[in-house]
Amino acid sequence: MRATTLDRRIRKEATVLVRDARAALSLKKGLRGKGGDLDAVTTEVEKGLADRDMNRVRASLPVLDALVDELVKRPPKSTTRDYVESIGAAILIALALRAFVIEAFKIPSSSMYPTLEIGDHIFVNKFIYGVRIPYTNIKFFEWRGPHRGEVIVFQYPCDMDRDYIKRVIALAGDTVEVRCNVVYVNGKPIPSTMVQDGDHCSYKDYDEREDRWFMRQCSRYRETVDGEPYDTFHDAERPARDARIAKGEQVNDSRDFPSPGTRMVPSCSQADEPGKSGDEPPQVKGTIIETKPEATAGACEQQLQYKVPPGHIFVMGDNRNNSNDSRVWGSVPIENIKGKALFLWLSYEHWSPVDWGGIRWDRIGNFVR
Repeated sequence: MRATTLDRRIRKEATVLVRDARAALSLKKGLRGKGGDLDAVTTEVEKGLADRDMNRVRASLPVLDALVDELVKRPPKSTTRDYVESIGAAILIALALRAFVIEAFKIPSSSMYPTLEIGDHIFVNKFIYGVRIPYTNIKFFEWRGPHRGEVIVFQYPCDMDRDYIKRVIALAGDTVEVRCNVVYVNGKPIPSTMVQDGDHCSYKDYDEREDRWFMRQCSRYRETVDGEPYDTFHDAERPARDARIAKGEQVNDSRDFPSPGTRMVPSCSQADEPGKSGDEPPQVKGTIIETKPEATAGACEQQLQYKVPPGHIFVMGDNRNNSNDSRVWGSVPIENIKGKALFLWLSYEHWSPVDWGGIRWDRIGNFVR
């Protein structure tokens, strides 16, 4: 029984070697080295298989195996080729990860202080909101949509070649209103508590035109959305205004949204940087809803609401008085969203190979919340 099994295995191996040898002899007419020996030994093994003479097959099989290894099989790859293939595979993997899973993004402005500072480098999760086909807005495998309070990266609706980063404040169908620095979503205020007043809050901003850093005064407040807290910056005078409001004074605020009296719906035409003239994509605008007659509403009372259109979200920067966001140019289409901010992998004010003093080591590795 064992001899029969052994003969079967030898016959199978001999058949494979004969096939490889004949294929090589037919395709490689100028087969180098011992091409004639390969033909002769192959013929010998073929005859042994045809006559079922296993002793004859056994005698010639080692020689055929050695000749096939020497003459037929491809020579081993060079070290250079190994390196090239490894580097190529690594590049393809990196490009695939960047296109579908994770992408790096640099913070260019102070609009998200104190959450994100100029010079922060973050990773963005592109998979959570759906996998986007590169160079299109077509998505598939969409696990879920954005949630209120999340920090996202998206294509600026007024110029699709630019990426913005803001915090999600409201979703499609929600209403948004800002009165005296209080944000209302669906008529309910987002809880806000002062953390630092104007005497104890400041941050470094950067002037690109003059290429210099300078200090700005601020006040710091902590908001909470769905149980998740995050901090926002406001102007340094807000605590004083809040104190006057608490005493019953009517305090008008130029940053209220929607702007009383005008009922102007935010759109790209209102943006500080509207983008490329004539190239702005079609925009779905929201609607303004009156909640209380403006003539009878107090300065800080709800009176006009902006309703987010279907398939859109409303975003704002955490640096509320220094952010170009949905209050100016309108809502963000869901298909514009690239991903959710994850964590900081690098942060610096300035850096060079010989000067590492500007690296913010304490920020590296922090999650974006």
